[in-house]
Amino acid sequence: MGFADFAFYLFAIVVVTAGLLVVVSRNPVHSVLWLILAFLSSAGLFVLLGAEFVAMLMIIVYVGAVAVLFLFVVMMLDVDFAELRGELAKFVPLAGLIGVILLMELALVFGTWTGAENAAALRDAVTPALEETQNTAALGQLIYTKYIYLFQAAGLILLVAMIGAIVLTLRHRPDIKRQNVLSQIYRDPAEQMELKDVKPGQGL
Repeated sequence: MGFADFAFYLFAIVVVTAGLLVVVSRNPVHSVLWLILAFLSSAGLFVLLGAEFVAMLMIIVYVGAVAVLFLFVVMMLDVDFAELRGELAKFVPLAGLIGVILLMELALVFGTWTGAENAAALRDAVTPALEETQNTAALGQLIYTKYIYLFQAAGLILLVAMIGAIVLTLRHRPDIKRQNVLSQIYRDPAEQMELKDVKPGQGL
């Protein structure tokens, strides 16, 4: 077994283990840290595949922005995780049933999975040869030409998910004063301001 094979199995085992610990960890901060480890290991797998640009995106975007954002959100929000876990415990049987059904469906799919005889050639024909163009340029040609509509649809889905997350986490508390922008815009200056005629030498 060569170095590339050893590195692949090492990164793959770390990704699977870290992904499992993300789900089973009781401390949400630990879950985010395991998620960062899974992202870094995934970046290592992309490097082994020759996709250095995607590996850098994994590190810069997911680890540097998304995972750190999750960490700050988890640490700064006042969330009662004990109460949250208590509510989730009621749905464990239903979640287990859904998980079993999904595993059965995946077993049926992989049990009848057949590949085309020229599958390797078809995969190689999608991307231009590395000798002809760089990895980043080849990725851009595929995304913005052949898969442009799928790329736009993925961006739209992420936008909807972001707006949904903001709406779901927006909590109105009675003890916190909120700014009413419309009332400030439409207020009458004559009622809000009072002009004082200050004579010279008298002061206020």
